[in-house]
Amino acid sequence: MVAGSLLITVVWVFLLRYVPVQAVFVPEQAVFMPDWETLGSSTFTPGRSDLWRAFAPKAAVALGFLLVLGLGGGWLLAGRMLAPMTQIRAATLTAMNGSLSHRIRLEGPKDEFRELADSFDAMLGQLEEHVAEQQRFAANASHELRTPLTISQTLLEVARNDPDHDHGELLERLCAVNTRAIDLTEALLLLSRADRNSFARETVDLSLILEEATEILLPLAEKRRITIHASSEVTSILGSRALLQQLTTNLLHNAIVHNLPEDGAVWATTKAHPNSVELIIENSGEQLSSPLISTLTEPFQRGTQRIHTDLAGVGLGLAIVKSITNAHDGTLAIAPRPEGGLRISVRLQSLLSAPLSQPPPRAPLPLPAAGPGPAVKTAHPEPE
Repeated sequence: MVAGSLLITVVWVFLLRYVPVQAVFVPEQAVFMPDWETLGSSTFTPGRSDLWRAFAPKAAVALGFLLVLGLGGGWLLAGRMLAPMTQIRAATLTAMNGSLSHRIRLEGPKDEFRELADSFDAMLGQLEEHVAEQQRFAANASHELRTPLTISQTLLEVARNDPDHDHGELLERLCAVNTRAIDLTEALLLLSRADRNSFARETVDLSLILEEATEILLPLAEKRRITIHASSEVTSILGSRALLQQLTTNLLHNAIVHNLPEDGAVWATTKAHPNSVELIIENSGEQLSSPLISTLTEPFQRGTQRIHTDLAGVGLGLAIVKSITNAHDGTLAIAPRPEGGLRISVRLQSLLSAPLSQPPPRAPLPLPAAGPGPAVKTAHPEPE
């Protein structure tokens, strides 16, 4: 309507103003032309009002037709174009009500609405998986925390109902149960801290952290007659020393505990790549299936069964490793060894590939000497 009105205004301003106001009639007269016959004609020139009376009704009809066509066609076209938005809105309301299993699955050409719907479906899938994982985690955490509390309550009732019972033994068992509950709580707090990325980053040499973890767990390896073969290269990264220490210690502890009953082996290696560093922990042990390996990073999963032993831990070791790796923008790969056991690889961004604004890498510190006994074998190649 606006475009049509503008067009009529242009016609009036640039054409009709040159037309006489009144009509002009010229009577018949003879017109002589060279080498032509004589012609007789009369001329009628309409005035401005005559043209307006002839043009205005038809222009009004045309503008009315354009109005109806614009409203009807625009309504149909807008409804057809915005139909996918209705589906997306319905899916959003369904998700707001707590149902994350609904999917849009929009059909049609690969346009912007289709990409938006596919992205929304992918987001719903990730949310559903995350919520299900959190629900499993909450249920398992409640179960794990309830167990030591129940045992403590039982021990306290025994001490109250049997005054002649050996209180020393009860206190020792109560202390052990309480220590396990504290370890579980600290592990949950560490897992939450890693998930929030609430830590300061500094220059860390992963090879030195591996040496420290090996020294800490050396008595446990000697007790279980496990030989640790350590080979490290200088691998500097930006990260949290405490979290990376926990990551390395968890991997080594799992490799020692979940091993052969005796005469087992653990291979711990750090490698420097052009843009990344890699920590590799391998251990001997039982043959593990791929479906079982895919669940090892879930909280409270302990190998082939959920059992508690003196060295079983709280079931959050690999879950913490996965969270710390993700917090450092790294990748975690777990694969079975053909001879039995696992091969776990953690690949992190090296300091050389970090932004230039980061502090330069510090010089590597002297490597500590190996602990006593034959339980650890280390190799330290010179850095290139």
